[in-house]
Amino acid sequence: MIRVNENYAKLQSSYLFSEISKRVQAYQSANPDKRMIRLGIGDVTEPLPPACIEALHKAVDDMAARSSFRGYGPEQGYDFLRSAIALNDYKARGAEIDADEIFVSDGSKCDTANIQELFADKLTIAIPDPVYPVYVDTNVMAGRAGRHVQGRYKGLVYLDSTEANGFVPDLPESPVDLIYLCFPNNPTGATATRAQLAAWVAYAKANRALILFDAAYEAFIRDPALPRSIYEIEGARDVAIEFRSFSKTAGFTGTRCAFTVVPKSLMAWNKKGEAVPLHPMWNRRHTTKFNGVSYPVQRAAEAVYSAAGKQQVKALSDFYLGNAALIRTTLADLGYSMTGGENSPYIWVNVSKDSWVFFDRLLKLAQVVTTPGAGFGRCGRGFIRISAFNSRENVEEAMLRLRKTMRA
Repeated sequence: MIRVNENYAKLQSSYLFSEISKRVQAYQSANPDKRMIRLGIGDVTEPLPPACIEALHKAVDDMAARSSFRGYGPEQGYDFLRSAIALNDYKARGAEIDADEIFVSDGSKCDTANIQELFADKLTIAIPDPVYPVYVDTNVMAGRAGRHVQGRYKGLVYLDSTEANGFVPDLPESPVDLIYLCFPNNPTGATATRAQLAAWVAYAKANRALILFDAAYEAFIRDPALPRSIYEIEGARDVAIEFRSFSKTAGFTGTRCAFTVVPKSLMAWNKKGEAVPLHPMWNRRHTTKFNGVSYPVQRAAEAVYSAAGKQQVKALSDFYLGNAALIRTTLADLGYSMTGGENSPYIWVNVSKDSWVFFDRLLKLAQVVTTPGAGFGRCGRGFIRISAFNSRENVEEAMLRLRKTMRA
């Protein structure tokens, strides 16, 4: 008899963004004359940088000639891209990461979900609240969580991220094994200082814990004092895996390219207490279950690191940060307090009421779609997330609508 993975039954009935979609579709069906402006999900709107387009076209031409045609590539990624990443994203910032410690993939969402296959079933997992839902749901699917009670799963250690701690969670009061961190944070837009990340690295070392560090939004950091990689922190190579993406950095949401860094010095332990390197384990998992990102896409990603590409990518993130500044100004004028939007494309707004109620209010009064904070965890119930990913015209129109209809 074939049996199902019964852990799926523990998942909540509706994934956050599918519930948003359902509510928006219902409103749109009832009000077909209303034009919606979507500031909810973190999908980009602006075209790929010209340097990436040029590289993409050239790589497609390569595929048209026998002499330059590429078939199956290395699952870990082509050397030209891995070397460019290591040099520009890490060595240039004083982080000693080698090209062969980088694994190119089709998305950080996939990698943050798949990485937990390397670890034992019975682990103590620390997850911030509010949090990107994938971290929680994939561990539920894997059987590392109990029943869902009053907004939280039994068996997980939740790290409250609130206004009181600047949305950077405090260290756990008791030892944990696996720690999820994301900075700049999705959904709150908060950033962590070097001192704060250093405290997490020290905690992980002291407790033989591992940090899974999601740095998908590092390209939006403008404060030079803020670290853009956890590997800028001394000792982090021994306790952290980092995830990065070209999706928000260069607009690759529809093109799909990302990477994960697994240092060769990084260890976990078997049941005998013996140290086991994680790099060869992830390499085996990656080469067994993944066939690699296409050659043209990797050439396009490589172009991000060209002189022209660097300028164009910065201009792209500057554009979205300009949207974020407009949103922040409007909300401040309306009397709302918020975080994010300065080194992050997300603005986390304190609405002081049920976030789904406020979501519906914005939808019906202003036809503006946001993301209810409750979908990210118990600590998000009084907040909404607004995304800066849209055209300037749409953001300006959305802010005009908010000024006409919304007051704190």
